[in-house]
Amino acid sequence: MSNNEQPARHIVSLSGGKDSTALAIYLRDRIPNLEYVFCDTGEELRETYSYLDRLEVFLGKEIKRLKARQSFDDMLKARGGFLPSGQVRWCTEYLKIKPFEEYIGDSICHNYIGIRADETYRKGYISTKPNIIAHYPFIEEGIRKEDVIRILEESGLGLPEYYQWRSRSGCYFCFFQQKIEWLGLLEHHPDLYEKAESYEKENPETGERYTWSQKESLKELRSPERRKAILEEYERRKDHPLKSRGNLTLANIFTPEESEDESCLICHL
Repeated sequence: MSNNEQPARHIVSLSGGKDSTALAIYLRDRIPNLEYVFCDTGEELRETYSYLDRLEVFLGKEIKRLKARQSFDDMLKARGGFLPSGQVRWCTEYLKIKPFEEYIGDSICHNYIGIRADETYRKGYISTKPNIIAHYPFIEEGIRKEDVIRILEESGLGLPEYYQWRSRSGCYFCFFQQKIEWLGLLEHHPDLYEKAESYEKENPETGERYTWSQKESLKELRSPERRKAILEEYERRKDHPLKSRGNLTLANIFTPEESEDESCLICHL
């Protein structure tokens, strides 16, 4: 039997975030022989790994952890220290998409993606391989953010802990993080903040800078003056009349355009 004649596979792509987790729970008893896959960059938050472990217990089925053949450090070295960015997302391509495509091979795969009905602006896909067919059950069935929260609460999993200070899943050094999220990393995982800071480089002769955050380095961002300004801006947004609806997580405070619109789908669902 050739690869194309093999039975089609059905896979939920997990990121460790709320939407893909809710989708895994939602589809668990609806699709036979459903597989669960997480592309592990090796640079995720500890809370992400813990959340996936809990989800695995709930599902009663293994979550396949995929890893690239090379580590992030090896890839970074091969690129002369050139950090990934929103314009050049080599981390997503080589640490997430390629391992997933290699795992699928040439067999027909129905891949279920957790984009909600209230964020259709994010509709897109993580692969261009014709044998990987994308499905968006939440869009098709009108499931919105409040429904996702309900699914997670009813399952007993709730939201990942990092949502108290972060609006997205993904690597701890994600370049799509807001400034306040970098400060959250500094507070909750100072070791990871320092590690991310160590990746940044500056050439005083040419003026070239390789930094995670646009326009400033993590060393500059962590200065007392800059931290004070970021926190003040965060409080100003949090107290805005349109956003003063009870206890909000960071994901509620920033608008979709500010927090997730351009983020990599396979990383941040």
